[in-house]
Amino acid sequence: MSEPAEHAVHRIETARVRRSPRYAIFCVLGAALGILVALILTFTFDGTAEQSPSTQVLYSASQVFGFLCLVCIPVGVAVGLVVALILDRSLSRRTREVRIDHERVELTD
Repeated sequence: MSEPAEHAVHRIETARVRRSPRYAIFCVLGAALGILVALILTFTFDGTAEQSPSTQVLYSASQVFGFLCLVCIPVGVAVGLVVALILDRSLSRRTREVRIDHERVELTD
């Protein structure tokens, strides 16, 4: 029984290479920034000492923190994504072309 013969085809191509930011990391950092801002706002402005004028309910500090997180986390994620887009735009100018040796191996029986 004979072994299959290999036939290799080489082709040199050019490709553009650039760096791009990892968007998930910027989302997580933006969410963490939103949580930090919500925590600072919760304890900076003490609005839990009196009842709410619209609902007549006294909210605890943890409830205020939760309400602020509902607003601050999406805003933080949006800010993180905007920073990532700006960074991506500035890095797209630094593209470089590289040569790639594209090899295709075909087995013939």
